[in-house]
Amino acid sequence: MSAKNKSRPSFSPASRWGIGFDVVLRTALVLAVVVMVNYLGAKFFHRFYLSSQTRVALSSRTLNVLRSMTNAVSVTLYFDRKDEFYPDIVALLNEYRAADKNISLRTVDYVRDAGQAELVKAQYKLAGAADKDLVIFDSGGRVKMISGDALTQYTLEQLPNEKEREFRKKPIAFSGEKMFTAMLLALQNAEPLHAYFLQGHGEPSLADSGDFGYLKFGAALQQNYIAVKNFELVGENPVPMDCNLLIIAAPAVTFTDMELQKIDQYLTQGGRLLLLFNYASLKHATGLEPILQRWGVNVVADIAQDPNTITGQDIKVRSFGQHPVVGALADMSLQMVLPRPVEKINQSKSAANAPEVTELARTSAAGTLAVDRSAAPRSYSLSAAVEQKPVPGVTNPRGNTRIVVVGDSIFLGNYYIEGGGNRDFLNSAANWLLDRPQLLEGIGPRPVTEFRLLLTKHQQEQLRWLLLGALPGGVLFFGWLVWLVRRQ
Repeated sequence: MSAKNKSRPSFSPASRWGIGFDVVLRTALVLAVVVMVNYLGAKFFHRFYLSSQTRVALSSRTLNVLRSMTNAVSVTLYFDRKDEFYPDIVALLNEYRAADKNISLRTVDYVRDAGQAELVKAQYKLAGAADKDLVIFDSGGRVKMISGDALTQYTLEQLPNEKEREFRKKPIAFSGEKMFTAMLLALQNAEPLHAYFLQGHGEPSLADSGDFGYLKFGAALQQNYIAVKNFELVGENPVPMDCNLLIIAAPAVTFTDMELQKIDQYLTQGGRLLLLFNYASLKHATGLEPILQRWGVNVVADIAQDPNTITGQDIKVRSFGQHPVVGALADMSLQMVLPRPVEKINQSKSAANAPEVTELARTSAAGTLAVDRSAAPRSYSLSAAVEQKPVPGVTNPRGNTRIVVVGDSIFLGNYYIEGGGNRDFLNSAANWLLDRPQLLEGIGPRPVTEFRLLLTKHQQEQLRWLLLGALPGGVLFFGWLVWLVRRQ
C-alpha cells in the first residue's frame, strides 16, 4: 500500500461537517420534542381523561325516542371550546345527529366568537352572567336548556401537597345522553305526565338531599318528563283525575278507612300505582296489604336475607323475571336494603279476567327470613308487577290498572339510587306504569376513565430539570462523543 493511501483521512472535511450537522439537527429535534412534552405536562398534568366513553352506540332507549320524533330539532352548543368536556359533548351530539336527520347542530364559542354569541343571546334572551356553557334544544320555538355543569358528576379528590391540604374536582360520570334524551322527550310532549307523591304517613321528602331523602328520586322522574307533586288524601276529594301515576313510598303509619277507600277506588278505575314498602312497616300494618291481596300480591311481614350481600343488611339482587320493567336489567343487579318479600298469590282457580301478576326480582335460592328463622332457605320474590288486561265491554276512566310493588324503599333514596341498576329500575317501572314502551331501556351515566400523574411541587421541579436539563444534556453529550470518535 502506498504512503499516499496511508495518509488519506477516514472522512473528508465535507463528510465530517455533514455528520456534525446531522448530530446537531437530531439533538435539536429531540430537545424540541422534550420541551413541548414538558410544556404540555406543565399545563395539563393535573388531568388526562379518556373521552371515548361518549363515542359509543346510543342506548336502545335513546334510539326509540329518536324513532318516535317527527319534528325538527335545532341544537345550539353555546360553550367555551376550551372546556375539558367540550369534545365529549360534541361527539355525543354528533351521534344524535347521525341517528336522526331531523336534528341539526350549531356550535358557538362565546369566548372567541363574539358576533355569533350575541346572536344566540338575542335569540334565546340570555342576559345573566350564569348564561354560559349551555346546550340549547329548540323545536319550533319550544326551547329547553341544559347547563354544562349538570352533565358531569364530580367528587373531591385530595392532591399531594407537602405544606397544605389541597383538593380538586374529579369527574366520575358523564350524564350527557341521559340529559339530552330527556330534553328531546320534553320537546315531543306539550305537557308532562303527572305523578302524585303521597304524603302524611311518614313518607320521605322529595326536597330532602340526605342519604334517605328522595331528591334524586324526584329528579329521575323529571328527567323522564314526569311532573311530580306532593299530595295528601285529605277531605272527601278522591285522587285527582289528572293523576297519571300515584306513588306511595315507605308509609310508616296506618291509613284511615277513608284513605284506603280512595286508593281502592283509584285502582278499580284503572289507576297506576308505584308502592314501596320497607322494614319500618313491619311494626305497623299500613292497611294497604289487604287491597294488594285482592290484586294477587302478598307483602310478607318479614325481612328477606341473602348471602349475596355487601353490608350484611343489603342484598345484591341478580335474579329477575320476564317482564318489561326488568328486561333491561339482565346484566345488572339491584342493591336492596332490608327488603320485605313481595310474592304472587297462587290461586287454584282464578277468574278469566283476573289481573296478571309477575314477580320481578328475587333473592338467590339461599334466601332466608330474619323473623321466621324456621323457614327453609329458598328464593323469595322482592317485587311484583300487576296488570289488569282489558275486559271486553268495560271501559275504565283511567285506563287499565297497573301496579308495581317493591318490598324496599331505601334502595331508591339518594344514597342507594346510584347503586347497580337501581335508577334504571325506577325509570323502567315508571315508564311501564305510564305505558310508554319506547322508554323502557335505561340510560345510566357513563363513567369517566381518568389517568393522572400526581406530583408534589418538589417532584415537579425535579421532573422539569430532568426533562429540560439532564435528558437534552445527555443527548448532546453522547452526540459529541460519537462525533469525537468518528473524527479520530
